[in-house]
Amino acid sequence: MGTVFSIDLRDPVTPAVHRALKDAVAWLHHVDEVFSTYRPDSAISRLGRGEPVPERYGAEVAEVFALCEEAAHTTGGWFSHTPGGRLDPSGMVKGWAVERVSRLLYAAGAHNTCVNGGGDIQLRGEAAPGTPWRIGIAHPARPGELAAVVTGRDLAVATSGTAERGAHVLDPHTGRPATGLLSLTLTGRHLTRTDAYATAAFAMGAGARAWAEALDGHEALGVTPSGEIWRTPGFPMA
Repeated sequence: MGTVFSIDLRDPVTPAVHRALKDAVAWLHHVDEVFSTYRPDSAISRLGRGEPVPERYGAEVAEVFALCEEAAHTTGGWFSHTPGGRLDPSGMVKGWAVERVSRLLYAAGAHNTCVNGGGDIQLRGEAAPGTPWRIGIAHPARPGELAAVVTGRDLAVATSGTAERGAHVLDPHTGRPATGLLSLTLTGRHLTRTDAYATAAFAMGAGARAWAEALDGHEALGVTPSGEIWRTPGFPMA
């Protein structure tokens, strides 16, 4: 998927957890095989060219497309899996894949974990007994500096912005790169929707703050092109 994934375990690696780790890595490679827009042979690339997709991938593709349609409805069309007219559900897939890995590990007995897919993170439990996780949010205009530190337990953290890949998020209404913000971080409970909503909120630009304040179960932090940092009242900062 064009990025790096990491898994941080704070529980003993039992045989069950070790098996779950192997299954998680295999699952992520499978997701790449099906959904990566960087691979011309992926199922999603084939669909984008109008080619048939193997039947074994049908249920997963249908699930992701249904989630994309739901996010498009919730965000008033600011989330799209066809930005600029090109099939690209990446804004949904990464969070969906990371959350599934987190659930897989939890079911195997790993209850204190941080699963990170290119900076989009699903946290479970604690970093240590009595100590919440701490996640640094890079400042998009000041390399080496943090815009904020998020703290929490059982939390999803997703950031969309220009720092790593430039202006790559498109305004789905115009097809042009979204430039109203430098970055937008959204927190919630589940990464699948939190990641998709972060992409949508970033595309909204100046309208993101009011939209996020009205979004149940989520909080936001934005960095404007002038370097101003704003956050919603409940944003979980250290």
